[in-house]
Parts: sequence; C-alpha cells; structure tokens
Amino acid sequence: MRLLLAFFSLVFVCSGCSSPKPSYYTLSAPPIAPSITSAKTVRLMVGPVSLPDSVDQPHLVVNSSNNELEVYKYNRWAGSLKGDVGRVIAANLARELEISNIWSFSQSTQTNYDYQILIDVQNLHSKVGESVFVDVLWTIKPAAATNNALIETSDTKRAGKKNPGTGPATGFIPRVMMGRSTVNEPVTRSGLDALVAAQSRAFAKVSGEIAASIR
Repeated sequence: MRLLLAFFSLVFVCSGCSSPKPSYYTLSAPPIAPSITSAKTVRLMVGPVSLPDSVDQPHLVVNSSNNELEVYKYNRWAGSLKGDVGRVIAANLARELEISNIWSFSQSTQTNYDYQILIDVQNLHSKVGESVFVDVLWTIKPAAATNNALIETSDTKRAGKKNPGTGPATGFIPRVMMGRSTVNEPVTRSGLDALVAAQSRAFAKVSGEIAASIR
C-alpha cells in the first residue's frame, strides 16, 4: 500500500513539472487591397533574406541588455524569421507599389522575375516593452533579360529609332540600386506579442523606403 501511494505521489509531482506549452509567433503585414490587380506586369522577387546568426533561430531572441541576449525556449517562430521577413516585405511592397506579381524567395517556386530585391538584415535589436531597431541593407537588381531589354531600348533611343517599348520593366530602375534602412520602432506595451508587432511595423517601414526608391 505504501509503495502504491508513493507511486501515485511521484506521478502527481511529475505531472506538475511538465514543460509549458510553446507559443508560436509570426510577423504580420496589413492585408493587400482587392483593387490591386495584375495591370502592372512587372515581376518582383524578394529574397533571399540574410539574418545575423544570433537571431536566425527557431526561438525568439530578445536583447536583455546591449550585450546580452535571452533565448525564449517556449516562444518560437511559427515558420522561420527569414521567411517571415521576406513575406512581410513582399506584402508591403505589393500594397505600396500596387503590384500583384511579387513573391518571397523562400515561399515560391517561381523563378522568372524582372527584378530581385536582396535583403541583408545587419542588426535586429529587440527589447521587451522598449523598442525594436532594425538595420537593413537592400539591393534591387534587374534580371539578366530585363537588363538586356533596357540596354537595347537605350541604344534604340540614341539611334533615333522608334521606341519599341521596354516591356515589363517600364517605370522601374534601369540598373542595380543599393540602399540602407535603419528604423527604430517603439514597443507600445509589454509582452512578446507587442514586441513582434513592433518588429512587423519596423520591416513595414523598411519596405516603404525600398518602394520609395523604386517609384
């Protein structure tokens, strides 16, 4: 009888020590308006995205001080942070530029594009209840076919011939363009959900600066 009681006591204690249920997070972007159509035929691919190794983790990584990081074991990304950054920037650019033919490198098998937007996150500094700082290098480059079409169009103009049209690249940059966006976004309340929301807003502002350079 004593052995039986001891067994049930041990089971009760162990059940009380079970691991917490993990929580999953994802970056978000405002929905794309239904009015955005494929009228603009230019095709944009966002990515690949690179991140510092310190935050390129399945778990949320938060700065507890300027020189110390805290890894939240039971708070994880639903997918990957790289994938989320590419997806959110693509969605924001679709809305900003009113383009439907835009996708994230990590979430599509589509390989035919007119322009590729490379995202290199140099720093992602996040403090709960305080602020999120992002430092992003980005590069916009035409695909080889698009670049050749732009060169041919430029040569045609110089020769005084009738412009045959630039195809899908009309209205976009004719060369590789590089830029850097640094954003400091306040966290409006405590908790990891508020922190992730601030990260989403920060990458939305990066998207806005990329869009401004394309217009």
